[in-house]
Amino acid sequence: MENKVPIVSVVSSFSGLTMPVIGMGTASYPPVDAGTLKSAIVEAIRAGYRHFDTAFIYGSEQPLGAAIAEALNIGLIKSRNELFITSKLWCTYAEPDLVIPAIKMSLENLQLEYLDLYLIHWPLKFSKEVSRLPVPKEEVSVIDIKSVWSAMEECQLLGLTKAIGVSNFSSRKLEEILSFAKIPPAVNQVEMNPLWQQKELNEYCKAKGIHISAHSPLGSKGTLWGDNRIFDCHALKEIAEAKGKTIAQRWQICLRWVYEQGASVIAKSFNKKRMEENLEIFDWSLSVEELEKIRGLPQCKFNSIGTFIEPSAELEAQL
Repeated sequence: MENKVPIVSVVSSFSGLTMPVIGMGTASYPPVDAGTLKSAIVEAIRAGYRHFDTAFIYGSEQPLGAAIAEALNIGLIKSRNELFITSKLWCTYAEPDLVIPAIKMSLENLQLEYLDLYLIHWPLKFSKEVSRLPVPKEEVSVIDIKSVWSAMEECQLLGLTKAIGVSNFSSRKLEEILSFAKIPPAVNQVEMNPLWQQKELNEYCKAKGIHISAHSPLGSKGTLWGDNRIFDCHALKEIAEAKGKTIAQRWQICLRWVYEQGASVIAKSFNKKRMEENLEIFDWSLSVEELEKIRGLPQCKFNSIGTFIEPSAELEAQL
């Protein structure tokens, strides 16, 4: 199938690196079995997806690697170079001497020689493997970002990844990195949707040449931290109806809105029809009036850090 997904240049990376503006997310809650996930990824490649987002903590690296191998074997793609693969450094490995072993472990899981993008998953360090959620606050600290970022830079210099970045970082933490980085972050992957628009962070990142990639564009419906607020939003329903979208296609409004903010988007669905519909957002646009209606929506963050760690005012003050 011809791939019609637009691409965006990734700065602070190897020359000429581009990233498709829609990626398939591989995190799932509750988790799906490896075979189901592998089959879904193969179908996504068949549908035209070329950007896949994974992470060590998702448990999806091995199924993604198996799907890539199958896609190559059956001729859906001719080369691994046709794909853009993102993975992430988990919090238990957020120490300078653990970063390179961690990315090598991810590469082994994926059966790949390099990543296109490697992100620090959270600006947090866990003192040991997570055994329960929320993580006890005594096991959580803010990472030593200078030493960890230096190790991330080494990953890029060694050719283990073509670009490096962060995830769930505030403008304050980005400013800290930029004060010493030899290679600035290329991407900041954060929650972004019509009900959590990240206006100030988006403006800051644009000014600094850092690309925003949006996770949870639909508000993480079906997870511990998400709910139905986006799907039930009356204003989004009205816009969808005006665009001739069915109730089931309402999420296209959210994906298009993210795209029009200059961000890329990580959309997760293992349903073949929905995967295809998620790519059908490039031949129409939102009107000025519709954008204004969305701009005025009340804001509420879904993917709260409080879901993952015990409340700590001292810790949150440092983020």
